[in-house]
Amino acid sequence: MNEWSRLDAAELNEIYVEQLEQYKAYQDRKLRLDMSRGKPCPEQLDLSAGMLDAIRAGEPVTAEDGTDARNYGGLDGLPEAKRLFADLLGVQPDEVIVGGSSSLTMMYDTIVRAMLFGVPGGDKPWGKEAAVKFLCPSPGYDRHFAICEQLGIEMIVVDMKEDGPDMDQVERLVAEDAAVKGIWCVPKYSNPDGITYSDVVVDRLAGMKTKAGDFRIFWDNAYVVHDLSPLPSRLKPIFAACREAGCPDRVFEYCSTSKVSFAGSGVAAMAASRGNLDAIRKTLAVQTIGPDKINQLRHVRFFGGPDGVRAHMEKHAAILKPKFAAVLTLLEERLGGIGIASWSKPDGGYFLSLNTMDGCAKAVVAMAAEAGVTLTKAGATFPYGLDPRDRNIRIAPSYPSLNELQTAIEIICLCVRIVSARKLLDARV
Repeated sequence: MNEWSRLDAAELNEIYVEQLEQYKAYQDRKLRLDMSRGKPCPEQLDLSAGMLDAIRAGEPVTAEDGTDARNYGGLDGLPEAKRLFADLLGVQPDEVIVGGSSSLTMMYDTIVRAMLFGVPGGDKPWGKEAAVKFLCPSPGYDRHFAICEQLGIEMIVVDMKEDGPDMDQVERLVAEDAAVKGIWCVPKYSNPDGITYSDVVVDRLAGMKTKAGDFRIFWDNAYVVHDLSPLPSRLKPIFAACREAGCPDRVFEYCSTSKVSFAGSGVAAMAASRGNLDAIRKTLAVQTIGPDKINQLRHVRFFGGPDGVRAHMEKHAAILKPKFAAVLTLLEERLGGIGIASWSKPDGGYFLSLNTMDGCAKAVVAMAAEAGVTLTKAGATFPYGLDPRDRNIRIAPSYPSLNELQTAIEIICLCVRIVSARKLLDARV
């Protein structure tokens, strides 16, 4: 198959007209397909239905240490819940705080606390600094960027490579500027590329020299158990790497069961050094009298332990893997070999990236919307919503049915072909 850039104007125009006719036929169908977010589908949520019966009326709701889960207290979580998350994250139970339903809330709170009160190793609260900057490997997670934007934290784009952030950029930036206080990382099956950081990247993050003594890595390990392959990607534990590098306080790690059990009623946790957690507890004790311990107990009883979580995630994979396979097959069939797009091929997580020709992503997303397919806004995977190359589109295969997903991807590919042909034709003029 020839690359379209080698075709003459007549050949490109023929393709353009043909694709446009197909597109209009889809428009006439008045479809409504939403792929804007990575939501679990109903079949995935059904997998956790038994959790609703994990605690029945009249049964004891007492934790292993005697805590009555119905009452106040338990500031940083039940011991069995801490142990469960510690195993999944590769840390010790006393390095874990188990909270409410949202890891995003825990991330937001961590940064607000740092702005108001600072973190160990710092001279003052971040909010009293002349400027606070965060490194943002991109494409990345739009909600991370939204936190920084709302709190007035300047975001600096760092390129993503095949094994994680461009560490030459990262090391240079943190070494030369004390205002750089943090970096956002989704280290396993990154959102949206599906990249897992290499051991080299993890070690360089853990040991790099930073001008700010209170620099922190925000390690959003959202997809730590979200494997699609029986041979999953391996992520080196960041805590061990930081300890070995002599920087034990450098990392805040987060995860939740939002895409494991119920998206709206999961359990979130964060891990940090004992010094970091001691500082957090001081303000947490003012903020709350305790988390939802009944929900924590419900999760522990339903899963039984980390092996139960992993077995449960195999059921999720059986639902998701055919959807990812369908997307990759259609992308290859419709866009492969013609030089107008590229895409990631993740082994897990919830997303993949589709990269168009430069300057085409916004037009593709808008055109797909007019045919009934709602995608994440073009540019959302970059700070301030500005993709400098206007090419990245996040694909979220999880929520639609397989048939709906195939139709949506057909339309997206059609839009990529139309917009690309138009761009190449305009370049001939």
